[in-house]
Amino acid sequence: MAGTEDGPGQQPELDEDEAAYCRRWGAQHAGARELAALYSPGKRFQEWCCVVLCFSLIAHNLIHLLLLAHWEHTPLVMLGVVAGALIADFLSGLVHWGADTWGSVELPIAFIRPFREHHIDPTAITRHDFIETNGDNCLVTLLPLLNMAYKFRTQSPEALEQLFPWECFIFCLIIFATFTNQIHKWSHTYFGLPRWVTLLQDWHIILPRKHHRIHHVSPHETYFCITTGWLNYPLEKMGFWRRLEDLIQGLTGEKPRADDMKWAQKIK
Repeated sequence: MAGTEDGPGQQPELDEDEAAYCRRWGAQHAGARELAALYSPGKRFQEWCCVVLCFSLIAHNLIHLLLLAHWEHTPLVMLGVVAGALIADFLSGLVHWGADTWGSVELPIAFIRPFREHHIDPTAITRHDFIETNGDNCLVTLLPLLNMAYKFRTQSPEALEQLFPWECFIFCLIIFATFTNQIHKWSHTYFGLPRWVTLLQDWHIILPRKHHRIHHVSPHETYFCITTGWLNYPLEKMGFWRRLEDLIQGLTGEKPRADDMKWAQKIK
């Protein structure tokens, strides 16, 4: 009660509004529980299939790239690694911004739900296993991986030699894109990470934990790039996402993050 002290071990009584506020974020949030329940066996099966096929193709394509490699390719390969990381970072921001800002869970696609859950229960991703964390990204990269595997099976050795720097760039882009959500998960994990992961975060080769906190300040309207995070500062300085939102709102009348706020405000 107001005006009284709680004894040792006692918990203060909360009125309904205060209790609702305390449940605002985390696994006990009403919206978070509802969204977590929408993760279906069918979705799980799709993720399993995508992960197995994706990593099989990654192994297949990597072996073929290594067989084609020569030392003289090194400068172009290094350039491809950096370019792949930059483009993957931008694409991660574009997808993240689009899913955070527009659409709703009711749309007949299964990709919006995790974004809504993540904002009201940011640590949920740390409880997801490898399949749930990476299944959707593996689905996205299947087509370019299949295309690369097809080239290795059908192109002549001479043609593949000419294509090698380009294919290395595409492969690096695919790798960064495939592991984006794993990198994102690591940015929310504060205990038990391997030393090599924390070193990559500290060197800002992948998304650092402190850097990603900026995005999680409500209403989650900035720092969307989650692969390396390299592009977040320049895009924010340009007002890139805000200008894009203003353009889309002007054309469609849709309000940014309306569905995201709807789920955040659920208390029952």
